Amino acid sequence: MKFKLPFLCLILICILTCAQDKNPINTENSYEVIVSDLNIPWGFTFLPDGSMLINEKAGELIHFKSGKKTTITGLPEIYLRGQGGLMDIILHPNYKENGWIYFSYVSSKGEGQGGNTAIARAKLNSNRLTDLEVLYKATPNTKRGQHFGSRLVFDKEGYLFFTIGERGNREVNPQDIIRDCGKVYRLNDDGSIPKNNPFVDEPSAKKAIYSYGHRNPQGMTLHPKTKEIWTHEHGPRGGDEINIIKGGKNYGWPVISYGVNYSGSKFTEITEKEGMEQPLHYWDPSIAPSGMAFINSDKYGDWNGNLLIGSLKFQYLDMCTLKDNKVIKEEKLLDGLGRVRCVEQGPDGYIYVGIENLGIVKLIKQ
Repeated sequence: MKFKLPFLCLILICILTCAQDKNPINTENSYEVIVSDLNIPWGFTFLPDGSMLINEKAGELIHFKSGKKTTITGLPEIYLRGQGGLMDIILHPNYKENGWIYFSYVSSKGEGQGGNTAIARAKLNSNRLTDLEVLYKATPNTKRGQHFGSRLVFDKEGYLFFTIGERGNREVNPQDIIRDCGKVYRLNDDGSIPKNNPFVDEPSAKKAIYSYGHRNPQGMTLHPKTKEIWTHEHGPRGGDEINIIKGGKNYGWPVISYGVNYSGSKFTEITEKEGMEQPLHYWDPSIAPSGMAFINSDKYGDWNGNLLIGSLKFQYLDMCTLKDNKVIKEEKLLDGLGRVRCVEQGPDGYIYVGIENLGIVKLIKQ
């Protein structure tokens, strides 16, 4: 069969377009190293004076100010295992008035051997944490070293949202609201349970659960315009997801998924089911996402409104262009600098990115 040249050109264009959709293109950009010599900066946040609090996964809380690092004492005991340690950190929306700092970590306290994700708050006095309060501790403990979740976000109404992965127990935890893990949770800022949480009237349910059926959400952010909670989570081999979180909804893991086992074998035959939410976007192959922030400033021109997600596996910052809640284009930023762990927009409107074995860098658009 013979094809005319214009027809062959059309086929080639379609192939190239599909390849671009699957593989993010490289975008020229530059950066400035703001904080150097960090190992795994799992989370960081900005204080009102522009200085930074940085959580090193190994269990060190660092105050970075005027080019100097100071270790903050007073942390609770941190249980280090596998992917878990000292993780995310954020400020209360009214931090200037109340001084509360919120952080997630792995604790060995409570039922069983090993540890599980805990959420606490404290105040910073000089170089020490005081007034420490543990707001939530997942149970039971386990010696498994994966899927601690652990991102923290306050919504527009002042509720505290946090994530806990299913701790490597997909058969039991994520689909059971009687059990912790594989969930997104919602608390009042003092750790009490909101009266309108979706499962408060379920007799045996964990009352803090807001949504369930999650694998390992390591990205969460508040949409700057809609004020919805957006998350992403690790799939297995394929099937990393972006989701918009709705109260009481089931996000499907592991009943539905676009991924397979690491061996390549299937654990489910279906990608959708009635009563289970579909992802806004998914990746195949997996990029191993961590950290998440919207660009919501005029510092980056036409990038304003784009969504930024770190890739641990491929070591770049994935910039997603959105239209009608769909990812229509992906571009690689900071390609090859290292495993991108966390992303935040600073009070100056610039994007700051925590990169393993490098530090925290400021993204500069050329």
